Order: sequence, then structure tokens, then C-alpha cells
Amino acid sequence: MADGLVRAVSAVAAEAGRLAHARFGTDVRKWEKSPNNFVCEVDLAVDELLRERLSALLPDAGWLSEETADDLARLSHRRVWVVDPIDGTRDYLRGRPGWAVSVALVEDGQPVIGVLDAPARGEHWIGVRDAGATRDGEQIAASGRADLPGARVPADDLPRVDQDLVMVPKPNSIALRMAMVAAGEADLLATFRWGADWDIAAAVLIAREAGATVTDALGKKIRFNTPRGESFGLLASAPGIHAAAADRLRPRAVEALGKP
Repeated sequence: MADGLVRAVSAVAAEAGRLAHARFGTDVRKWEKSPNNFVCEVDLAVDELLRERLSALLPDAGWLSEETADDLARLSHRRVWVVDPIDGTRDYLRGRPGWAVSVALVEDGQPVIGVLDAPARGEHWIGVRDAGATRDGEQIAASGRADLPGARVPADDLPRVDQDLVMVPKPNSIALRMAMVAAGEADLLATFRWGADWDIAAAVLIAREAGATVTDALGKKIRFNTPRGESFGLLASAPGIHAAAADRLRPRAVEALGKP
């Protein structure tokens, strides 16, 4: 991947982060897109900035964003920008730092550039296919943990059956939770619901490039820019515990998938 393009995407994400951070902690207009699913005026402003800047970089790329009506014309493009203007809007609106601007370039169904800008945390993450992952310019690596008991999980609580795991602080942004796994600050992250590409595309690449193993909740490879633009759940972990985690969690994933 061309260094110039990576630097340009990084700069765009940082500019978007500055725009969001300038309004962070202020009284912004917000509303519900669906019950308990909030969006605010800053989400839309950041989305507009990202689309303008990123489309100028690659005019031939498609577009998929949480805050833009989906256009299935993206399916005809080899390359697609997949963005979440503010991943973790709930934390953003509460004045908490667990949010990030998420930008990914997906090519042939897989992310090749992923950037997270988390200005309230002073963090800027970059992943590039086959070139590793960094936080604030420093290489990061997933943990070498080999035993599932004792694994650190970003969570507010754990089921009784998982009391052998260890909770660590959980940002609202799922992308930042994945980044914790990438940086070796957590060992395991799992979800059991359909999730949108824009929530995870950038962070999946960052985690992969840091050596973590990342699949959907059923242990299958995640593919991006599908017609649905979603995948079922997420299992990101230190590589040494992924198989054990998948074995433990698979019955729950199958049960969740079967629910209406």
C-alpha cells in the first residue's frame, strides 16, 4: 500500500478527530435514530468532512458510512471507504473519552488501511495490510497469552460461567476495545449480535496486523462490503487463546444467531 495514501488517510482521520474534539463536552444537538441509538450533529459534520476528503483521495472508491444512506452501488467498486464518524457516540455525548473516528479502506472485501483517531484519549492508531500496526507511531503487538482463564476482557460485567476471566475498563467504542486487544492491553473481545462493517473494519485490520486473531462469533473469516454490510458477532483475541475462546463461546453464538 502506497505510503503517501496511508499518510493522507491518517491526516484526514486526524482532521476529523479535531473537528469532533472541538465540540466534545459542549451542548450538541442529539436525537434517536432508533430506540436508545443516538446520533448528534457532530456525527453528521464529521461524516461530511470525511466523505469530502476521502472521496478526493480516491474518486473511484465506493462509500459506506453509519451516517450516510447506503447506496448499493458500492458493491460494484473494488475499493470502498468504510467509516464511522464517531464510534462510541454514547461516550461522546456523556463527556467520556471512549470514542474514536474510524476510517478503513476496503479492497476486494478486506481492509487494507485502517485508522482510528481518538483525540480525547490522545491516541492515533494505524494498520496497513502486511505492514503492521502502530499507536502514536509505535509498533503494537497482541499479547502472547496461551491460557483462557485469566484473560483480560473489556467489559462492564461477566456471566457467571466466565468468572475465570478478568474485566478491564471498557470504552463505549467497539473499535477501541479491539485496539486494546491489538495493543496487548486486553486478551479477548467477543460479541454475539449482528454488527455493521463501519464499527469494525478499521479495527479488524489494526488487530490483525498486530498479530491478534479476528473472526466472526462463529469463528469464520469476516468479509466486508457485502450487500448486508454486516457480520455476525466478533471474536478478537490473542492468537494463543482464540481456539479455546471459540470453543467456549460457540454455543452462545449459535443460540444468539437462532433468536428472532
